[in-house]
Amino acid sequence: MSKILFVMTGADHWTLADGTKHPTGFWAEEAVAPYQAFKAAGREIVVATPGGVVPSVDQVSLAPQYNGGEEGAKQMADVLATISEIQRPIRLEDVELDDYAAVFYPGGHGPMEDLAVDPTSGKLLVDALSSGKPLGVVCHAPAALLAATAADGGNAFAGYRLTGFSNAEEAQADFATRAKWLLQDRLVEIGADYQEGEPWAPNVVVDRNLVTGQNPASAGPAAAEILKKLT
Repeated sequence: MSKILFVMTGADHWTLADGTKHPTGFWAEEAVAPYQAFKAAGREIVVATPGGVVPSVDQVSLAPQYNGGEEGAKQMADVLATISEIQRPIRLEDVELDDYAAVFYPGGHGPMEDLAVDPTSGKLLVDALSSGKPLGVVCHAPAALLAATAADGGNAFAGYRLTGFSNAEEAQADFATRAKWLLQDRLVEIGADYQEGEPWAPNVVVDRNLVTGQNPASAGPAAAEILKKLT
């Protein structure tokens, strides 16, 4: 079995505390870097979104300042345009976990809007965790873990060492005072053992079959950890 499932946000906005709809989606690097790593390792990628919506890229993630300059930004956009799987997602509701060797959730602010409250994604996460298959979740995508309710009514990820976009990073991105809630706070509230690294530096936490990355720079290293588990 060589397929890896990418579960991606279907949201194109994030509703802030004042009701403003901030344009967003998935963060380019967090999809592109793992995609390239998995494809280089001979893996097939299948993208799934709620309702089969074609995912929207956060346009900010294609800006030069987040890609090492104009050339890097052009390269990121060019590579993203070649990933046909993103343009033809399947419905998350139709996913059969047995068809996949691993599951990966790219981030961006989009998951804060939809996957954080999506019961289908929540059940998939519970099942993936209990299956022992590698499960990777990066940056803001750990918001999806909030919907992972275990059979006993608690959260399936309680007690797991993990990471995700930090309060410090959200503050530096100028959203900490504008958000309805902060991811780091919610992960602590569900009983996870949150591991904070330096802002914007790669930070990957592995606990059993769960691989989490804190920020965009952690996406590639998180993919490498998943591939280690698949060898």
